[in-house]
Amino acid sequence: MRVALFTETFLPKIDGIVSVLLLTLEHFQRRGVEAVVVAHERGVREYAGARVIGVPGIAAPFYPELHLGPPTLNTYRQVKAFQPDIIHLVHPATIGAGGIVIARALHVPFIASFHTGIMQMARFFNAGFLEPLLWAWTRWTFNMADARLATSTRVQQELMAHGVKEVGLWRRGVDARKFHPRYRDAAMRAALSDGYPEETILLYVGRLSPEKQIEHIRAVLEAVPGTRLAIIGDGPHRERLAAHFAGLPVKFMGYMTGEDLSRAYASADILTFPSAWESFGLVVVEAMASGLPVVASRVGGVTDVVTEGVNGYTFEPGDLDGLIAGVRAIVGEPGWREEMGRAARAFAEAQSWTTIMDELLDVYRGVLASRRTGAAVKLPSADILPVSRLPHSEREAH
Repeated sequence: MRVALFTETFLPKIDGIVSVLLLTLEHFQRRGVEAVVVAHERGVREYAGARVIGVPGIAAPFYPELHLGPPTLNTYRQVKAFQPDIIHLVHPATIGAGGIVIARALHVPFIASFHTGIMQMARFFNAGFLEPLLWAWTRWTFNMADARLATSTRVQQELMAHGVKEVGLWRRGVDARKFHPRYRDAAMRAALSDGYPEETILLYVGRLSPEKQIEHIRAVLEAVPGTRLAIIGDGPHRERLAAHFAGLPVKFMGYMTGEDLSRAYASADILTFPSAWESFGLVVVEAMASGLPVVASRVGGVTDVVTEGVNGYTFEPGDLDGLIAGVRAIVGEPGWREEMGRAARAFAEAQSWTTIMDELLDVYRGVLASRRTGAAVKLPSADILPVSRLPHSEREAH
């Protein structure tokens, strides 16, 4: 099988989408699937045996790490020469729009997967007026695809409620060997705590941008004695966050990858994740694999993985009292953090990327078979009702 992945974000940028793409390409290589990646030109030529076809682009004014610009005629020629069996659009926008045109021109089936809440993000960049247009674009592009995938049941329901049809589930997993409590390290703990390792270290990992609502963690630092915050990641909100947390026990660690990231996760105490919107929230299950309980907003896949009072606590986005209560519940009883951490680890050990990536390949095979036979494509967990059709009590539960 030959797969062309079109993505709006790729190396050297590091975020949840890129992390999943790297895992996907590594799995393709193990399974003998040939792949190319179509992404904006950033100097990366290859990953896990997959060639990167660079597309010219310009930095987004609201987020310089993100580049914008459609594929070119040269992109089309290179993809045509690769002769893909299927095209996978990773949240189609400027790159993905060109991917649709190329797929149609080459008569190649394509699937679309949803990864970024651009509609909700627009609100945080003072562009909420674009939200209806962005939903219309999403509905149109996804409904043209031969198959559609979401990364959590919550997003799956939201897409269907907005008119996207037959959305399947591309679940998230974790490498439980890479993220493991054995990486707990005294030197890393001292660094995260800025020299106060005996205190409770709250951890945030991810992009530093407005929709992540990282500033809400300040309420915990002020309300729960003995807590400190370590922030891993970077982004357009970095300077504002530094000003917001000035004078408080907060350490900015910057980007971290590889074993350093594994050590950081395992050396903290609680993952605090107050984001306003996520397609999944990969860092949540990475923290759980590292033995950390989680206090997170009910976004993306959080409710798929966090069991209340067992491996963490959840709260509605923006609910500062809920955020504080979750942290307070974990630190307020001796030994409770450790017990919840063991439960988090046990859950994460069962979330195999191998199984999940094989499910993606099964979707590809189903799409190809559908083109030959006309049979319907069987999507994983696609039998979930749209939110608008759920009973009122069930809507509230989500």
